[in-house]
Amino acid sequence: MFGYRVPAPDQAMLISGGRRGLGGAPFRVVTGHGKFVLPVFRKTRFLTLSMCEAEVVENCVTRQGIALSVRAVIAFKVGNDTESIVNAGQRFLSDQDQMSILTGRIFAGHLRSIIGSMTVEEIVTERQKLATEVLDTSKSEMAKIGLHVDSLQIQSIDDGDTGYIDAMSAPHKAAIQRQAQIAQAKATQAAAEAEQEAARNQAEYARQTAIVQAEYSAEVERAQAKAAQAGPLAEAHAQQEVLDARTELAERAAQLRQQQLVAEVVKPAEADAERIRVLALAEAERMKIQAEAAASYDRVALDRMLIDQLPLIVKEAATGLSGANVNVLNGADGLGEIAAGLVGQGLTILESVRNNLGTPASDGQGGREPGDLKRYLGAPAQRKDADGGGKSDGPVEIE
Repeated sequence: MFGYRVPAPDQAMLISGGRRGLGGAPFRVVTGHGKFVLPVFRKTRFLTLSMCEAEVVENCVTRQGIALSVRAVIAFKVGNDTESIVNAGQRFLSDQDQMSILTGRIFAGHLRSIIGSMTVEEIVTERQKLATEVLDTSKSEMAKIGLHVDSLQIQSIDDGDTGYIDAMSAPHKAAIQRQAQIAQAKATQAAAEAEQEAARNQAEYARQTAIVQAEYSAEVERAQAKAAQAGPLAEAHAQQEVLDARTELAERAAQLRQQQLVAEVVKPAEADAERIRVLALAEAERMKIQAEAAASYDRVALDRMLIDQLPLIVKEAATGLSGANVNVLNGADGLGEIAAGLVGQGLTILESVRNNLGTPASDGQGGREPGDLKRYLGAPAQRKDADGGGKSDGPVEIE
């Protein structure tokens, strides 16, 4: 519509003529909406509210007297409030490019001032501190001309040919290089260790595989050997069982034979010996009784009677041995020894009986010494005739 004006979103419309603006400004400020402007009577101008940029390249001297070339970039714009728009409009409306030039100059002055109070080390290591201080010192001046700084970036710091920054960074470079070399060496060592570990793992895996295969092979061989030995082992076990059975049978047969020998030989011999002993004792008792009965008679007759019984005693002893199983080892000498033993046994029994029956002579009659029986057996027997004389009939024979 004719006479109706609308500013762009990043513009402020300044209407001069007619009423004055806020705070006695020579124009009114319209932003964000349109306004009907009378032609000829009113004049309309537009002030940009968009972002602007100013670059500063300044040679500065530090507190140490070292010249530095500093390059910085400032991002700024006209403030959104009416007061800032009025201030900026009054200063830059006719030539808005002057905003960047003036901003650059303002920041160049503050940058020189702040760098002059800092060392190179502080400037290099604390760039953000430098930018913050520059912003803080320039904020009030920028507000007076209606501008607002969004950011300040220190892009580069150069000491020219002095080499101070390079010298300052040399230890750090060396440390970084050393750390880089150490890191590289560690990485190389780690890679070598990883390769060695992988090789060891592969070798261990191969060893384990070989061991398992060997164990499997050994187990298969043992199973095959066991299967091959099963038949011979079974046969050997069977033969061993047969041998054990035969051995047990032989032992039982030997025990049975031993029991038979005891029953057939030892027991009968013991029984016969016992019987002979009992008979001898009985005969001895009988002879003792007879001897006591004839004690008052002639001892010669009693001795004779004992001598007459000797063959019977020997015979009885021989009869007791007749049923025994006697082995003669020495032939005729062995028989002679048996006969002599029988006779000796009879003589022993006879002498024992006589010793038990005999009493010592008190008056020189009717008693003899125990050795008289042997003298009767070895000397001629004396007998009395009718007239009392003695007569020798020769030695007594035992039948």
